[in-house]
Amino acid sequence: MGSEGPPSVTFHVTGFKKFHGVSDNPTETIVRNLEEYIKKKGSPKGVTLGSCTILETAGQGAIVPLYQTLQSATSNDIQQSDSSKIILLHFGVNSGATRFAIEHQAVNEATFRCPDEMGWKPQKVPIIPSDGGLSKARKTCLPVDDITKSLSNMGYDVVTSDDAGRFVCNYVYYHSLRFAEQNGIKSLFVHVPLFQTIDEDTQMQFAASLLEVLASLC
Repeated sequence: MGSEGPPSVTFHVTGFKKFHGVSDNPTETIVRNLEEYIKKKGSPKGVTLGSCTILETAGQGAIVPLYQTLQSATSNDIQQSDSSKIILLHFGVNSGATRFAIEHQAVNEATFRCPDEMGWKPQKVPIIPSDGGLSKARKTCLPVDDITKSLSNMGYDVVTSDDAGRFVCNYVYYHSLRFAEQNGIKSLFVHVPLFQTIDEDTQMQFAASLLEVLASLC
């Protein structure tokens, strides 16, 4: 490996399938096409794509595949690389948004406005009961303000957010942040708008730029 600069950062990326009110989830397209897109454009410096996974838009019922994804990130990579160079990167859609949002935290509350894709509709249920009350928050250790600033400087309409909602996005992010903390890796969730609001090509460019920015800051 030698002295050719910092080691690569390995990303394990997830998106979601359709859900109530969103029949065409942009994050499914982004994550499914990301590897090919990066190959075509030339992989950003210091970026390795470890996996790209599309999750069911479900909470409790999809916890097994979620943990299979999280655990594969550590079992495959920690043996061969510095665990601090592994990032769990989750994309979710906010259908009412007009810009990208870098999520700073998730809270220990599942209050679903509609049933998830497996029919679960919790109201004020703690995601991890042993973590404490509904107001317990877990924060990413990645520098969200610096990430947002770097992406803004590249021309993207992006903000930092402290509220990932109480639906499946927050549910997955909470589990991921807890898993990342326990395993010495990093986690980040990013909300994107619908393709009708920001077109597919711009969103693909944004995803590739995000990987590059994260690799440079990690």
